[in-house]
Amino acid sequence: MRVSSLRGAIVPVGLLVLWEILSRVGVFSPIVLPPPTAVAAKWFTGLLPGLPYDPDTQSYLGWLFSGEMPHDMVSSLSRVVSGFVIGAGLAVPVGLVLGTNDRLYDLFNPLLQVLRPIPPIAYIPLAIVWFGLGNPPALFLIALGTFFPVLVNTIAGVRQVDSIYIRAARNLGAGSWTMFRRVILPAASPFVLAGMRIGIGTAFIVVIVAEMIAVSDGLGYRILEAREYMWSDKIIGGMLTIGVLGLIIDGAMSRLNDHLLRWHRGLER
Repeated sequence: MRVSSLRGAIVPVGLLVLWEILSRVGVFSPIVLPPPTAVAAKWFTGLLPGLPYDPDTQSYLGWLFSGEMPHDMVSSLSRVVSGFVIGAGLAVPVGLVLGTNDRLYDLFNPLLQVLRPIPPIAYIPLAIVWFGLGNPPALFLIALGTFFPVLVNTIAGVRQVDSIYIRAARNLGAGSWTMFRRVILPAASPFVLAGMRIGIGTAFIVVIVAEMIAVSDGLGYRILEAREYMWSDKIIGGMLTIGVLGLIIDGAMSRLNDHLLRWHRGLER
């Protein structure tokens, strides 16, 4: 293990130890902030189905042993992936067109600059009015949260292609399609992939908020449900699950970027 990895673990481990000590000596109420060992034990047992859920006990164990936690993880991930595919799938071609066409860019850029700062959460009332409850408004919000980071980065990548490359390709007789496929698209791909990495992070933020309002399952819904009964361990367990899933997906996106951009000078080993 690298020394840098060990150093990076000092602060998180120290905070966990301090949290455990303060919780055990009674500084924090176990209802408000349970010790991390208790949260970790219930988080791991939550991955295993077993006992039926008993709502009369108002116990976190029902969520852990009923198999709801894996179901909620799958539900949230499926919404993130579906919304991300929709948002990025629309943003990349639109960004490529606007980036390569100055007239269209000048025409639509003012509208984009007005819509881009509006957070996806502000669209929640409209999403419910337009799509009702369930998955459609959640997917709309996730796609919207993904769309603008990918769009802005794609446009920036296309418009920042070095003019030397374009002039050289024209002098060599490259046509419009060849210019786009062999020069513009490869040069813009680092920006596009960076936008996708930002977009998937935004999708995780939006899905939790959307699940708290529009759907009846998922990690966001369970966290909101736990708040009603003051199940702090369930809230923290859900938050940790979100963090772990986000870390895994971000790591996968980073590896994908490194693989697709292995030709890029900045990633040479």
